[in-house]
Amino acid sequence: MIDNNKLLPKLSQNLLDILNDDDEYYDITIEVGNDPYAKIFRAHIAILYYRSPYLRRILSTNKKKNDGTLTHIKLPNISPEIFQIILRYIYDGRLSLKEYDTSEIFKILVVASELGLQELITCLQTYLIKNKAGWMEQNFDLIYQTSFESGTFLKLQKYCTDLIFKEPNKIFKSPKFSSIPEKLLISIIQNENLQMSEIQVWEHVLKWGIAQNPELPSDVTNYLDDDFNDLKNTLQHCIPFIMFYNLTSKEFMDKVLPYEQILPKELYKDLLKTFLNLLDPNSKPIDQSKPRITNKRNSLRTVDSKIYGKQQVAFSSERSETKNSRKANSSKGDSSEALESLKLIIDTLKKVPDVPLKPSNVEEASKTNDNLKKRPKKPRKKNNYTYDK
Repeated sequence: MIDNNKLLPKLSQNLLDILNDDDEYYDITIEVGNDPYAKIFRAHIAILYYRSPYLRRILSTNKKKNDGTLTHIKLPNISPEIFQIILRYIYDGRLSLKEYDTSEIFKILVVASELGLQELITCLQTYLIKNKAGWMEQNFDLIYQTSFESGTFLKLQKYCTDLIFKEPNKIFKSPKFSSIPEKLLISIIQNENLQMSEIQVWEHVLKWGIAQNPELPSDVTNYLDDDFNDLKNTLQHCIPFIMFYNLTSKEFMDKVLPYEQILPKELYKDLLKTFLNLLDPNSKPIDQSKPRITNKRNSLRTVDSKIYGKQQVAFSSERSETKNSRKANSSKGDSSEALESLKLIIDTLKKVPDVPLKPSNVEEASKTNDNLKKRPKKPRKKNNYTYDK
């Protein structure tokens, strides 16, 4: 039996010689690129017709003339350098990737998709995913946008989806994170299985929004109304997907409250009421929080009633004094009062000692914990708060 693998290289070389040396029998010219960088390539209609579905469609509408005039087609959106690589592949069926850097390989993949070279598309996607993961992560915005613009990059689409779900930090920590399009950012943060705490999500979204407005002051306390408006306009489509009720009261006070002006007014008021009602600065509003990450819940702890009573008296007394102080100083705004209240809550709670659970409390906490575990997971939904028009 003849070993075909030994014969095919000779055939490939002969076809490549036809491309390189034929000055007489070519019957088509291809103008690639735009002036002043356009380049003319000579080729053979029969080979192009059967090797590329895209070129076949073009050639079908450009019938060969009987007067001896050469068929001429234009490919203005393709780089001449990349087309030359593809044309060699069309003739001899081989492509040595070691000769090209990763960015060139990706460009070859894009052109292969335009020309409908499906076998090359599959091979290049696999090669990039297996061998160039670092480059793919650094250029994730390019990979994501390109892969979902075409229906042929199914492997790249799966790669992007898996990375968003399983390792979002690689995207957020990428040097090019600030340049990713808004659509990509939203697709990441609206994922209900995002493996990241809500405060991290908020900080990354905020970082992205600030990067889109380089003229903003570095310190939020120096923001003017126009600065807040610019940031609000930038993030207005992202904020509805932030699950603020998954924050602790301390996270809300430290990380969200300074940016209250970029939130819809009704959302801000509702958040303020919710977090002001919390006694523990590290607790979350249980009724409204929706977990992104499924973790084992820590056992609930209850505070001894006597100690709690003493602290509650102290807390009530301090709140009463604060209330009287506020009446005397009515010029302060709502946000200042909210900030003072939150600080008061946190300072008071710091005085509460860590009390061991009594047997009865352990049993009660265990039952409560079991009930929480049985709660069905609520689907991630966009909040209904809107900005005033």
